[in-house]
Amino acid sequence: MAERMAGQAAHTTRARHEFRGVRTTEHFFTVPLDHWLSESEAPGDGAAETIAVFAREFVSAEHSAEDAARLPWLLYLQGGPGGRGTRTTSLSGWMKAAARSFRILMLDQRGTGLSTPADRNTLPLRGDAAAQADYLAHFRADSIVADAELIRKTLGSEPWTVLGQSFGGFCALTYLSFAPEGLREVLITGGLAPLEGPAERVYRATFQRVAERNAEYFAWYPEDREVVTRIARHLDATKERLPSGERLTAERFQMVGSFLGGNTRVDALHTLLEDAFVPSADGERLSDAFLEQVHGLVSRASNPLYAVMHEAIYGQEQATDWAAWRVLAEFPEFQPEAAEPLLTGEMVYPWYFEQDPALVPLQDVAALLAGKQDWKPLYDVARLAANTVPVAAAVYRDDIYVDFQLSMETAAAVRGLQAWTTGDFHHDGIGEDGEGIFNRLLGMVRGKN
Repeated sequence: MAERMAGQAAHTTRARHEFRGVRTTEHFFTVPLDHWLSESEAPGDGAAETIAVFAREFVSAEHSAEDAARLPWLLYLQGGPGGRGTRTTSLSGWMKAAARSFRILMLDQRGTGLSTPADRNTLPLRGDAAAQADYLAHFRADSIVADAELIRKTLGSEPWTVLGQSFGGFCALTYLSFAPEGLREVLITGGLAPLEGPAERVYRATFQRVAERNAEYFAWYPEDREVVTRIARHLDATKERLPSGERLTAERFQMVGSFLGGNTRVDALHTLLEDAFVPSADGERLSDAFLEQVHGLVSRASNPLYAVMHEAIYGQEQATDWAAWRVLAEFPEFQPEAAEPLLTGEMVYPWYFEQDPALVPLQDVAALLAGKQDWKPLYDVARLAANTVPVAAAVYRDDIYVDFQLSMETAAAVRGLQAWTTGDFHHDGIGEDGEGIFNRLLGMVRGKN
């Protein structure tokens, strides 16, 4: 990979607030769109294109302003892709634990939140679908890490601590690959990405894991097996519309399987299903309450990059070519027309861009990204094998989003990585016992566990 752009980013701070035991500062940084653009490739005026990246700083009010200024930084890289930094109004969980000894920097990864947004409204300003796809090719982990390292230098920080959840863990591995000098230590939760291989191997593993989770759920709530099938067949025969106006299809309903990825959220699936149907003058229909809740689960209006860039996070020197859609053919029990269709996980299919109004304008862009063959490597396997940065990772045995076996394969490939494996949590473990998990991982990298 080419040398990253040196120097610092333009930086402004705006609003500062204090509430419920926390002080926040809003930071805006101006960073290159393309960190690897050479002078010869720059526009005629020599000015490389820039975008804005937003980050919010959190400091416990227990620290005086003077003491807080001396605290080391912890950068949090959230899950996704396409999710903005966590919005919170108090310190709890892992943030409460971290704020005892860190200043926390909560990044809106490029294209999300207050960082120059990329969605159906803004992307057409780039030009046609090809221009939009070229632009979004700069929105993967390598660029996110280059932003972070430039921000670190701009803040004048020594090598900092990074906590990566899910896709944030993928980014942390990229950071270890290409800018380890910026890292003091790395904590990863549910985010050890496969370092090599096509995207298909990811989806073969996750389809199997999601099938197992379906079986587990229906063993707990056997009455819901009939309800799920009944809803799917009802949607085949009856036009039910979401609050946004589009028809809810059986395959889109299957997306409520996102509940299966959590410790406590999984039980919330039962409460969603229990009042799905109501009587009406036209016969049995899906209730407004049910449709409203489903809409919140299946719409990508708030995070379109999740769908557009999802498979691209696995693309390395070859096209992903709708890998999940192709692998689906090997798992007929997930087909919506199956006798008893299973609920799905995080897989993204081409029809998302036909049925979700937030994604329809991005259909051609998504197709171009799926066919892109010249993705740069996201990891340096040799450098990871010689890693010297302390790394600890929580690996969840039953994670339906990041496969356990693939995670352990990666753990073995990163020199010095300490893996804590557990069946007590699912993918959202950091939200269940964030303080305990954070303290455990921090103790591991500092030799206290």
